[in-house]
Amino acid sequence: MSIHDDPLFQPLKLGALALPNRIVMPPMTRSRASRPGDEANALMAEYYAQRAAAGLIVSEGTYIAPLGKGYAWTPGLFTPSQVDGWRRVTDAVHAAGGRLFAQLWHVGRISHPDLLGGQQPVAPSAIRAEGVKVYVDNGEDAPGFVEAGMPRALSVPEIGAIVEQYRQAARNAIAAGFDGVELHAANGYLVNQFLDSNSNARTDEYGGSLENRLRFLDQVARALVDGAGGAGRVGIRLAPLTTLNGCIDADPEQTYAAAARRLGEIGVAYLHIAEADWDDAPLMPVTFKRRLREVFPGVMIYAGKYTAERARQALREGWADMVAFGRPFVANPDLPERIRLGLPWATHHRETLFGGGAAGLTDYPRATGTAG
Repeated sequence: MSIHDDPLFQPLKLGALALPNRIVMPPMTRSRASRPGDEANALMAEYYAQRAAAGLIVSEGTYIAPLGKGYAWTPGLFTPSQVDGWRRVTDAVHAAGGRLFAQLWHVGRISHPDLLGGQQPVAPSAIRAEGVKVYVDNGEDAPGFVEAGMPRALSVPEIGAIVEQYRQAARNAIAAGFDGVELHAANGYLVNQFLDSNSNARTDEYGGSLENRLRFLDQVARALVDGAGGAGRVGIRLAPLTTLNGCIDADPEQTYAAAARRLGEIGVAYLHIAEADWDDAPLMPVTFKRRLREVFPGVMIYAGKYTAERARQALREGWADMVAFGRPFVANPDLPERIRLGLPWATHHRETLFGGGAAGLTDYPRATGTAG
């Protein structure tokens, strides 16, 4: 197939950015931030720059405030040293010709006091994520897994303060040189906890009705638009059917169509839909995807075990504008070139996904014959 005929290699406008292809490197936690300050570092800069041929890179989840942390050795974006660390990464990606959004993350109840200086995790409601484990620093170069702690319910003033933390995190991201920000509103983390009916038992303006459960997402999205300097610099990641980390909604099609419509009214640049990608996972019907396309006028990104051919089909059918390839980007820094040339994809080493150093992060080779 000629590159001129390949839908994955057609240019696309995203806000003010001109993207050279439709291939996204999505956020993936790798836990290589420098300790004890949780700063992005030179190793991470090399990792992202190696993958700059993606049409868009979204950073690993980056926590916005001390109570937003849920896993050991993940980077933050609220101290001056964290901003400086990320500036090193964005400079490297831009020098390599890439484009990079920061994924802004607050884990809510998916945390543990050992990660929070002894404080209790926070959530919309005091409902524990049963059976969910997070990893804490056990003093070694490998994470120690513990069950997520019992959260306490946030007060209304505390919710407002978190909205402001998101606004400041967006400002920090732009100051660090990111091209935009993505809100992590998926996979059972804080925004998702407000959205989904089984994790939100509030009886005030943030719970109960769908309109109330949408309120926190609405307020955070608007804060990000303000903090990032425009809606064209903001994307939102949603996961309507994944049920990860114990979040389940009674009527996900209604809830997430309403969320997509609201985000379209706000004018954010894209929605990034995370499909369930484990064995026996619920399939997201194409009819649902077309419904989201109908209510959201911006760019639609999908992620979830896509092959190159499945991605091309999604683009041809029109319900996707871009497709994200997660784990394939771990082991294939030159993934766009491998797709273009029809070369095989290397397989990642599972044991090096979280924590450690360069092994399993920056030492995967390019395929023979690919550029760079």
